[in-house]
Amino acid sequence: MKCKITRNAANVLRRELDKPENAGKKLRVFVTHSHGDHAHYGMDMGEQTDKDELVSTDKEIDVLLAKGDEFLDGVKIDYLYFPQEGFVITNPSKGNHGEH
Repeated sequence: MKCKITRNAANVLRRELDKPENAGKKLRVFVTHSHGDHAHYGMDMGEQTDKDELVSTDKEIDVLLAKGDEFLDGVKIDYLYFPQEGFVITNPSKGNHGEH
């Protein structure tokens, strides 16, 4: 499985992961719901379980993804400052390029 994190997102995530209350936790990306050929995503911090695959990224942040979930393979995490500040999670490999 693959996961991409942009530079903006990595900067924000690194600050969160470095907090004492998140010691030992990893970033988890999950599908909140899916319909048709695309999904919507969420994320939180957690510990790895046997249902997770740990995916390393080029930003030195490991991400937990549910094993075998095709909507998670190729997911991209970005952080935008405009028009609204926050994380945006898409999966371009599944034709999902943003909210609709």
